[in-house]
Amino acid sequence: MPYKSRVPCKYPGCGKLIPPGTMYCDEHAALRNSQYEKYGRDKDTKRRYGRAWKRIRDKYAAEHPFCEQCYAKGVLVPTEEIHHKLPLSEGGTHNRSNLIALCKSCHSQIRAKRGDRWQERRSQ
Repeated sequence: MPYKSRVPCKYPGCGKLIPPGTMYCDEHAALRNSQYEKYGRDKDTKRRYGRAWKRIRDKYAAEHPFCEQCYAKGVLVPTEEIHHKLPLSEGGTHNRSNLIALCKSCHSQIRAKRGDRWQERRSQ
């Protein structure tokens, strides 16, 4: 089966070819992420997700290399997100009992069921 052709990076002025399904080349993905963290992210959210969270998240992901929901179904999918079962905004904590390792698909499904993504957009 043939591979999909590579697409150009979406960053203005960059013409590097990247795999389909990605928005930016490695260089510009890091730049866009740092810009988001500095300017786009809500200050309250920024306060809750600092260095301590990054250490907790990385350690939990290392101990749970596969999506816990997919694993329960007998499918091995790598962990891409660490999710809080009870969100921090609703009184949840970074405690291990409140965390679950998920793939992007399962994480999106959970957020869609809760209405998190669409409520955020409506309120802005």
